[in-house]
Amino acid sequence: MLTRQFFVKIRTNFTPSKNYSQAAANAVSNKQYPKRIFSGIQPTGSIHLGNYLGAIAQWVKLQEQNEDVILSIVDLHSMTLPHEPKILSRNILEMTATLLGCGIDPDRVVLFQQSAVPAHTELCWCLGCISTMARLAHLPQYKEKSKDMKDIPLGLFVYPILQAADILAYKTTHVPVGEDQVQQIQLAQDLARMFNSRFGDTFPIPHTITTGAEYARLRSLRDPSKKMSKSDPDPKSRICLTDNFDDVVRNIKKAVTDFTSEVTYDPEGRPGVSNLIGIHSFVTKKPVEDICKEAEGINTGQYKLVVAEAVVSYLRPIQDRISYYLKDERYLLDVLRRGGEKAGEISERNMEEVRCRLGLRFTAKDKKKVQLTR
Repeated sequence: MLTRQFFVKIRTNFTPSKNYSQAAANAVSNKQYPKRIFSGIQPTGSIHLGNYLGAIAQWVKLQEQNEDVILSIVDLHSMTLPHEPKILSRNILEMTATLLGCGIDPDRVVLFQQSAVPAHTELCWCLGCISTMARLAHLPQYKEKSKDMKDIPLGLFVYPILQAADILAYKTTHVPVGEDQVQQIQLAQDLARMFNSRFGDTFPIPHTITTGAEYARLRSLRDPSKKMSKSDPDPKSRICLTDNFDDVVRNIKKAVTDFTSEVTYDPEGRPGVSNLIGIHSFVTKKPVEDICKEAEGINTGQYKLVVAEAVVSYLRPIQDRISYYLKDERYLLDVLRRGGEKAGEISERNMEEVRCRLGLRFTAKDKKKVQLTR
């Protein structure tokens, strides 16, 4: 599925740059750029509570704070490993419905499908030409995902450059990230500095921001030593936004805790119980201290039922909204189309500057000022 692409061709007076010092590159990092936040999410199946609390709920907060937010459903990243085309198409629409159901307002943020905006892949190529294989090979996610592979797809190797292009295409100043993404953002920062140093001030140096850090690494219900993950083969290890309520109750009842019956918050000493308290705190907006006080006199088994009831009550309206949007595929496609147009307009302006910096565009210095284009 591809949404309609939107291009804005503009004339520019930029000329190819010559030599730029490191001081110039450092100066651009201190230059004032309008604050802009970019984040992306892969359309790879159901969103679990950890994804929601650590990312989507925080995007909604940024939206409510009237920040300039651009959100991309990064479908190209979903292709770094083997995929089924029909499933990917369905997942894109389901992710769009999920984001809307969680409170993302397409009239207040830019929500779009990555593959519908050509700037991402074009800038990826431009940045790839100034990156090195040695730099990419040291990134931990590549090592982790490729360790058991005999034939490693090239896309898996270079996807951090595409991720950098996602960020820099919009002159992003701030990127919300989890701990496991910090080094990928560092690559985007390094590539921005390298580009600015070689070709002239073009990109702000994006900063990482931490939002909802206490929820970003929600623990597995079956193994509190691990984070909650959609790739865990045990479905009882997580709570997905679209799980039926019987499964939610079952998974929480089977959550691994310990042999102490008292309900206390101690993330280091009692990670399983503390994980449940953290979930309970978010869905009820109650402080952890109040929750522990209210749970005095009941054991952890009884407390699990309290948590399950609170989670079901919290998820019910979200599931209703997701179901509502999924019934209107035309609306979902229109949301992606309009978001693609907005994203395309912003990124194309920036890409025209990039092309000029790289020498791919220039203005003939004669009286007619003839501009050469593709």
